[in-house]
Amino acid sequence: MASYVILLGLEITLFLPVVQMKKILLIIITLHLSVSHAVADVDLYSGEVFVASQSVADRDKALPAALAQVLEKLSGLRELPLSPALDEALNDANRLLRSYRYARADRTAADGTITQELQLVALFMQAEVDRIVQQAGLPRWRKERPAVQVWVVLDNGLNRQLKPLEFDYAWESVERISEQRGLPIIWSELDEEEKQLLDMRLVWGGFTDYLVERGAPQDGVAIIAAARVGPQWNVRWNLASGSQSWSWQISDFDLMNALAEGAHQMADHIAAGNTIAASEQGVYTIDMTVGGLNNARSYAHCLGYLQNLSLVNAVEILGADPGRVHFRLQLNASQEHLSEALRLGTVLLPARAGRGYDYEFSP
Repeated sequence: MASYVILLGLEITLFLPVVQMKKILLIIITLHLSVSHAVADVDLYSGEVFVASQSVADRDKALPAALAQVLEKLSGLRELPLSPALDEALNDANRLLRSYRYARADRTAADGTITQELQLVALFMQAEVDRIVQQAGLPRWRKERPAVQVWVVLDNGLNRQLKPLEFDYAWESVERISEQRGLPIIWSELDEEEKQLLDMRLVWGGFTDYLVERGAPQDGVAIIAAARVGPQWNVRWNLASGSQSWSWQISDFDLMNALAEGAHQMADHIAAGNTIAASEQGVYTIDMTVGGLNNARSYAHCLGYLQNLSLVNAVEILGADPGRVHFRLQLNASQEHLSEALRLGTVLLPARAGRGYDYEFSP
């Protein structure tokens, strides 16, 4: 007797006993929820703004800035262009608000003292914000954003140290700017034994290839080399992401200012390489075959992965062969962007034989 599963509008026929059917349903539901949660962890629809109090007046005053931050995250732009559509949206930010809360954020000063400041965390309605991005003709930075691993080396005139604690206030500025721009970063964390094995000369020299070979994520590696020369700080940045690399230098009397500007430039470069122009956005349909789907778990994970890609509006099942499923995807950008998104992921790889993709995920 055939059992039927209705999952997200798709009907799948499985010839299995009822007990096995229940197990498969549990696996499918669990896997789908875990994929959704993984995407939701990168919250691009919330803005965080410091406020003087929790009064309605202060909240309403801060909401346009919080919404502007969300639009900058989604577009990859450091500053939003002048636009009647954007002006109207920012003036009507309260209508787009989904929820809000307040939080106390620690700020570390150069002397090491820590103060707390009140922060408004405003979450806006995703569908409405996406509509504003489209109406205003903004570019769209893909929502799948692998973290950039950041290495910091500071030369104090005597030796070179990795991310010394006495400059935590400066490192916080890099975290703050990156979070405001929607760029996830992770700091390199080494124990004493690992530090002894590290060739500091290559790190100081900005050789990102050396760190990739040591196991750093290929999606992004940044090396910040800072040295004080007289009254100024000279900060050199080397950034590598995929097949691209960039290098720039910033000098400033204040280390925190130099790092903040460098963090902005890092987000600019990463966003520019992963942004969909307004002219490339639209409705596209492609057919895709995926092999290696040999059980219900792999099928469910593959389906959830495709449905949660920001480029995919809908997934339709056209048919199936042993171990292979034929999908039809409705995209909101051209196929080239989907190919790049799949390349950055670890679930689907180009098929070793023929066209299409193979399911290669290994948790």
